[in-house]
Amino acid sequence: MKKIAFFDTKPYDKRSFDEVNKDFGFDIKYFKTRLSKETVELTDGYDAVCAFVNDELDKAVLEHLLEHKIDLVALRCAGYNNVDLKYAYDHVHIMRVPSYSPYSVAEHAAALILSLNRKTHRAFYRTRDGNFSIDGLMGFDLHGKTAGVIGTGKIGQSLINILKGFGMRVLAQDLYPNEKFAKETGIEYTDLNTLYKESDVISLHCPLTPETHYLINDEAIELMKPGVLLINTGRGQLINTRSLIKGLKQGKIGGAGLDVYEEEADYFFEDFSSTTISDDILARLMTFPNVLITSHQGFFTREALNNIAETTLQNIKDFFNDEYLANEICYQCKGNCVKPGKKRCF
Repeated sequence: MKKIAFFDTKPYDKRSFDEVNKDFGFDIKYFKTRLSKETVELTDGYDAVCAFVNDELDKAVLEHLLEHKIDLVALRCAGYNNVDLKYAYDHVHIMRVPSYSPYSVAEHAAALILSLNRKTHRAFYRTRDGNFSIDGLMGFDLHGKTAGVIGTGKIGQSLINILKGFGMRVLAQDLYPNEKFAKETGIEYTDLNTLYKESDVISLHCPLTPETHYLINDEAIELMKPGVLLINTGRGQLINTRSLIKGLKQGKIGGAGLDVYEEEADYFFEDFSSTTISDDILARLMTFPNVLITSHQGFFTREALNNIAETTLQNIKDFFNDEYLANEICYQCKGNCVKPGKKRCF
């Protein structure tokens, strides 16, 4: 029976993986701590590691895993910007969950749009205090407005379908436009500058790469419509937070819905309600009444968690059975390996 060390696990991780593991039979040890140089020694005696978005998988950690004869890291997430893929190349097999319920994140993005626009989060607290005034809670009709969606993978497409249901015009940008989807839905692919200039709502669904790092910066915000709603359920570093704060202070950004934050590893998924937030930028963001922050919960549905557990454990099973590794990440391929398996393209 293969032994798997799970890091940065919460009660909901254990519940979902224990249920799915009934069909796999792995010996799973759940660690609450994150994987890092300080905790990597906990992996001694295990056959594989399962990690999440805030675990450290740099060269030093990967080298320690190899010392413990572990050459498989199974990510239970889609993103892999926390992995040193250049070092992992030809050393460690890195697998991920490239897709799970796309509706989970898309619907959360839609919820952020609706909440920010109609200010339901503020109305909730008002009425709880016995204040039934609606002054200051005015929104706008989404119907007939323009939404800009950056990244049209499964999540982006799911959100587009929702936005089209609202009667919105949709502009999209993607390095690899899906013309068939565009024709079916009536959306328009365009360049980023046009999308920035014409959109009333902008939602980010692209991966974090060197090209998309700080995609939203001073220059991008300057091009946007006054009062634009900016939504990010992708990766925190798609947005330069200092630029966002500047845009909010100037009134250029009408509202920001953030399920991710560029320095979220220090805070998200943890309870700091009894302590002081020492991150000045995050603390400043939280002072704006038109900023709605959720702690990376876009994926958090029963269906998505089940998808993640099934794919992760199947990835591990395939690896140890010398089977086709469909979800292996390859530095040379800049994503999922085009020739995955024990004999990869490197």
